[in-house]
Amino acid sequence: MKKPDKREVLNLFFSAFLVTAFVICAHFFNQFTSTLEPMIATLVSVAIYAVFGLLLFYATRVGDGVPVKRFSLPTLIFMVIPALYIIVASIATGLPFHDSFVGEGDQMKIIVVLACVALGYGIPYTFVSGYELEEPEAEDSSLVAGGIEEELEAAESEEAVETEAEDSQAASLEDTVV
Repeated sequence: MKKPDKREVLNLFFSAFLVTAFVICAHFFNQFTSTLEPMIATLVSVAIYAVFGLLLFYATRVGDGVPVKRFSLPTLIFMVIPALYIIVASIATGLPFHDSFVGEGDQMKIIVVLACVALGYGIPYTFVSGYELEEPEAEDSSLVAGGIEEELEAAESEEAVETEAEDSQAASLEDTVV
């Protein structure tokens, strides 16, 4: 791995600062939601922590090259769908495990907070999974100049020349015989 340059170090520092600042803001938003109706407070908290997960995704997407856009079914199945179920089950009273996901006084348990962060991180990760370097296009498609490939081509051309010579000798013999 190459040593990061000054720009990359600065970007990492600002990413860490941004994540820390968001954690502090999320704490104050949660204090604010304590005065709201429980359903609205839960929805606001879910949104805050999902945005935090999204912020974590983009703060940790450091790399050279271009983003790789591909659909990741395992991420969707093992990360996004369970997180979404935990969030919905914490809000909807009729779903199984609702009592396990809701704390005293309809406050969110840590599992729901982690599910919100996982949802915010998992949705973009399902579609953009990292970075790849672009390889320069080679002018010549052959891997190695010379070698076996060149010998095979030479043998084929020799066979073609020999076949042509044999055909011309056979044609001249037919002409002399007739």
